[in-house]
Amino acid sequence: MLIARPRVRMFAGAGLLVTAAMLATACQSSDDASGQSGDSSFSAAAADDKDTTSGSSAAGNSHSNAKSSDTKGKGTQDGVGSGADVGNGERAQVRQECGANDISWSTRAESQAGGYILVIAKAKPGITCVLPAALPTVAFGSDGTEAGPAEQAVGQAITLGKGTTAYAGVNPKTTKENGGKELNSIIVGVGADDPNPVSLPVDTITVDKPIVTNWHTSAADAVPFDGGTDQ
Repeated sequence: MLIARPRVRMFAGAGLLVTAAMLATACQSSDDASGQSGDSSFSAAAADDKDTTSGSSAAGNSHSNAKSSDTKGKGTQDGVGSGADVGNGERAQVRQECGANDISWSTRAESQAGGYILVIAKAKPGITCVLPAALPTVAFGSDGTEAGPAEQAVGQAITLGKGTTAYAGVNPKTTKENGGKELNSIIVGVGADDPNPVSLPVDTITVDKPIVTNWHTSAADAVPFDGGTDQ
């Protein structure tokens, strides 16, 4: 019996050591698991923050891009043409003196006053310009025969733009005698110094001492009567 006691004590001590070791391992595993759980929570929170920030940034960029697009659109939606840059991506219309290339031209044959050609002038989209208070220049044929004045006084300047049209009447033949040049086009310029006059088609006309009216905002006022007098 005396011999067996040390062995019992030895086994008991060994059992206590094993138990202590198992408890220590269990505590360490629990701490590791807790740490990993905390790390995972932190990573998930960071990921959420990153996604939220990214979403906010994307929304901000989208709003900024839309605003930029709106700003650019405002600069061009009204078609300002050769307008001046006033900053912030916008342009303002410039009321410059008209040149023939600023205008959309057309003609129409009229029967009043023995027959004449009505010249119709409209500003091109986005352009605002002024027809000066001067007789339009109208020439005929290769020799450049020019129309004289059909009115005694020079008219008023006319601002062409949206909703405004100007008219001038051309009588190609004011003589009573037979004869003259047979033509099917006329050359029109805003004034004598217009560098870009345009050639406009017309029905075949006989030209002999032609006359032309001033610019008018009413077609009824642009009837060219013989003798160079007002209507």
